Amino acid sequence: MTETGTYGAMKNTARNSIDLRSDTVTRPSPEMRDAMANADVGDDVYGEDPTIIALEAKAAELLGKEAGLFVTSGTQSNLTAVLTHCGRGEEYIIGNSYHIYCHEAGGAAVLGGISPFPLPVSDAGGITAEQVAAAIKVDDSHYPITRLVCVENTVSGRVQDPVELKAISNLAHSKGLSIHLDGARLMNAAVALGMKPSDLAAPMDSVSLCLSKGLGAPVGSVLCGTADFIARARRNRKLLGGAMRQAGVLAACGLYALEHNIDRLQEDHDNAEALTEGLSSIDALKIESETNMVFVEPKPEDHAAFCEHLATDGIVTGGQMPKMRLVTHLDLSSDDIDRVVQSAKSFYAS
Repeated sequence: MTETGTYGAMKNTARNSIDLRSDTVTRPSPEMRDAMANADVGDDVYGEDPTIIALEAKAAELLGKEAGLFVTSGTQSNLTAVLTHCGRGEEYIIGNSYHIYCHEAGGAAVLGGISPFPLPVSDAGGITAEQVAAAIKVDDSHYPITRLVCVENTVSGRVQDPVELKAISNLAHSKGLSIHLDGARLMNAAVALGMKPSDLAAPMDSVSLCLSKGLGAPVGSVLCGTADFIARARRNRKLLGGAMRQAGVLAACGLYALEHNIDRLQEDHDNAEALTEGLSSIDALKIESETNMVFVEPKPEDHAAFCEHLATDGIVTGGQMPKMRLVTHLDLSSDDIDRVVQSAKSFYAS
């Protein structure tokens, strides 16, 4: 998918605009702002911020891990994880569409000297244990040392098969490798599957959970794993410039999100389903969807005009080509979804 710029963001900055670019565009709720304003804080570098401590413990508990580390972003979380698992000249195996490989500025290679080995993903976004087995390098000085497998869930909104992820984990561990999960939207997968997040995370040595995608926090991710792993990851967070002081004001938002905004993700999934159903009635559009993401493919000759039409109606999209990604989130209501469907129908009726 090619990024072509945002349609409508500059034209429609009013509160009544409908922003479908991502579930990262949400604004903190009044209750979340209250939690921020009233957060008990301390110096996190000294391990003294009680709200950060509470957030890290809560995330670790939800994911069934020993410890957590609050970081500024999903990108920093994933990079910290790869740097902690791997040394310079080593290698990680990953799907060729996964965020760590495609959308994080090549950080592991640039900053860590760690080589990625990308595998082609299926139409569902997955890789298999068989692919991983074939990609692991033999002990030969011509090759980097394979040290880590990186998986993702969800992948562009698509829930990954927990049985296959378990098989990949078993294979990795049998070969002496670690496995890291980019679980930026893991809670969407848990809600869609009706499973505990800890069950989905159980096969993984480390998990990155994003607080600002779908869960409604303004910033931050939590990296979780064993206590020893997190102790080493904390040093790498410092190396990356991410040591924080009185950041409990931000951690309070994440803690509120984990306590209040997980189960409500089902509303986002329901809205995405309603959007899919409404847009599927338009013969000129091809529609794919899962969890909170809807991919819409207009005819090439209609694409630009369609995006402009939506923007004129106050509907902000990313304008990707050939498939536009429309993402539902907690700032959107069922009425907003109806408005998007009616706008799309009016374009094709004209």
